[in-house]
Amino acid sequence: MFHSMNIQFTFRTLEHCMLSVEDSQPVSPAVLKVLSGAVDLHCHSGPSPFPRRLNHVEAAHDGARIGMRAILVKSHHHNTVMDLLAMGPWLADAPTPVYGGVALNTEVGGVNPSSAVAMSLRMGGRCVWAPTTCARQHRDHHSHAAAGGFPSAAIDLLEKEVSILDESGDLSADTEQILDLVAETDALLAGGHLDTESMKILFEGAARKGVRRLLVQHPDFVVGASEADVEDLLRSGAYIEHEIAMYHPEAAGPRWPVQKLVDWIERVGPERTVISSDLGQKGNPLPVDGYIHLVGALLEHGVAEKDIRTMIAVNPAFLLGLEDTAS
Repeated sequence: MFHSMNIQFTFRTLEHCMLSVEDSQPVSPAVLKVLSGAVDLHCHSGPSPFPRRLNHVEAAHDGARIGMRAILVKSHHHNTVMDLLAMGPWLADAPTPVYGGVALNTEVGGVNPSSAVAMSLRMGGRCVWAPTTCARQHRDHHSHAAAGGFPSAAIDLLEKEVSILDESGDLSADTEQILDLVAETDALLAGGHLDTESMKILFEGAARKGVRRLLVQHPDFVVGASEADVEDLLRSGAYIEHEIAMYHPEAAGPRWPVQKLVDWIERVGPERTVISSDLGQKGNPLPVDGYIHLVGALLEHGVAEKDIRTMIAVNPAFLLGLEDTAS
């Protein structure tokens, strides 16, 4: 986290950037008890070329409503570590630690070990996301109506397809170097929006190099993983993340029934499942309100408090490097 940086930054004053209490929903003591200590590995606060409802400082203050332990902020387009360093004077007073990382899309040079990954991780980054908006899987999916709910940038970003593989179908030399950097810093490697076969190759390579923290995000949205694919990814050591945005009735997206998530939890087990928000977009609920809604719904569906805490606090704390083991 970046609580002691003394970097001048032109930014809205703190009193003007805080969210109004009228923007948020209350939380019952029973739900708050379960939520306290949650770690959000998928917060889309800004700045971003995509419209965002809140910035990283606001996300940190909003997290205090439920006693969040930490937040990982994700951008598809840039290294969020630099955001946090620039916002250091404001984050120094924020109640929730915020961490950043980098996604391997065109805007950072794609699969770029030096000026993207090495700089991000060695300046405090905690996560590398495989290509997301520039992955072929995402580009194919986003070109169809089935991609409803994914935002569009207000500017032309001149994105191109990015692959982690070389012409022979093996991990490229640059990808191998990135895996070395992730292993060296004991950071989190997320599969991004890769197709499942590419993700399997990536995670198998990462596991060989000693990468301990692996994450598959929204396996049933964009990625399109089958149950057999998920079993393969679990064998590589990965955790499976499900996103609140997919299940919230007021979020842009599929608005799946909560029972679908319950079925996933029963299939994979809470010990290898993560629940994160994937919220922060303009027009969507606040990330914390998403947690309040979904945790309440899971309790109503009979999911045990201990299992929910494993998925929202214990497992993500390990993946973010706040704990050495998930226990």
